[in-house]
Amino acid sequence: MFQDRVLSGMRPTGSMHLGHYHGALKNWVRLQNEFPCLFFAADWHALTTHYEDPAVIERSVWDMFVDWLACGIDPTKATLFIQSRVPQHAELTMLLSFFTPLAWLERVPTYKDLVEKHADHGRDVLTYGFLGYPLMQAADILIYRANKVPVGEDQVSHIELTREIARRFNHLFGREKGFEEKAEAAVKKMGPKKAKLYRTLRTRFQEQGDHEALTQAQELVNDVQNLSFGDKERLYGYIEGGGRMILVEPDAVLTETPKILGLDGQKMSKSADNAIMLREAPESVTQKIRKMQTDPARVRRSDPGNPDRCPVWNLHQVFSDANTKDWVWQGCTTAGIGCLECKQPVIDAINSELKPIRERAAQFEEDPMLVRNIIQDGCEKASDLANDTMRDVREAMGLNYS
Repeated sequence: MFQDRVLSGMRPTGSMHLGHYHGALKNWVRLQNEFPCLFFAADWHALTTHYEDPAVIERSVWDMFVDWLACGIDPTKATLFIQSRVPQHAELTMLLSFFTPLAWLERVPTYKDLVEKHADHGRDVLTYGFLGYPLMQAADILIYRANKVPVGEDQVSHIELTREIARRFNHLFGREKGFEEKAEAAVKKMGPKKAKLYRTLRTRFQEQGDHEALTQAQELVNDVQNLSFGDKERLYGYIEGGGRMILVEPDAVLTETPKILGLDGQKMSKSADNAIMLREAPESVTQKIRKMQTDPARVRRSDPGNPDRCPVWNLHQVFSDANTKDWVWQGCTTAGIGCLECKQPVIDAINSELKPIRERAAQFEEDPMLVRNIIQDGCEKASDLANDTMRDVREAMGLNYS
């Protein structure tokens, strides 16, 4: 099969907060040590909802990249780029739109909810671009043949849509003229022993539905060195009785991430003014947490409380060890400790976590060209990968003109 590859991106919202770090960025740092990774700023996606105020997007992109790098995203391990700097994304989006049923986009679970949400904020998103948002997401993934996409539960439906679009593309355009003859010619190039094993495994899968045979056949093809990329695509498709596998069906990578609530106990968000930013000064972190509301039942220091009704307890779940949490629970429910005492371990833990991030961010803040050079290199690498896919897509759709 194709090489394992991870792709993920974020809409540029400016500086990142603790929710971004624990919800995505820590996971990205781990993944870059396990797989080739591409991480991008989805600036075109931002225009689907903020087309009336585009000036903020560029500044937000650079602020976001500084935080990514400060969190430990390593440009020697991961490719960082800007979506709009790789215009092949737009080309593939357009080509996919020709055969993607409108009903597939309208049924995306989040579509109607987001239309209503933006309407509440005075934004009209009943546009072609916003309806096509999931299709562009699919193109973002498929153009790099990424087979692993880290997402939250609410995004799984988008990955399934991407899989359906890839499947439909391969079904419509993978059946090139003379496909069987070309596939059989590729089988012979494998050599007598491997060709015989390939045919045996293919028969076991097609006649018995043996998925272990499918996996073995795919690995066998992948290990043959003298096959061209096109021949391998044909053999992958031939195993399953279809055509060339030009676009890869990605899998959602779900990881357990702690849910960090904001200072008011609601979802952490910069716009809600309840966030702790990754480059926030220690004094500001201390002040924000000290001012946090706690259990309303604790009117006086001597009143016992219930941690489950206190937003500070959510932060303890993420930042405190078992002994500290036991101390907090016991002290709160018996009025053995006051709220300021309860908050201090959280203050210390957050400032300790943010200290190396602040320090790494400083070098990028002092030298903006360093960030721009990293992103320029990443855009060029991403463009090369996108070109490989688009060459095959154009050829399959009869747009090669060579």
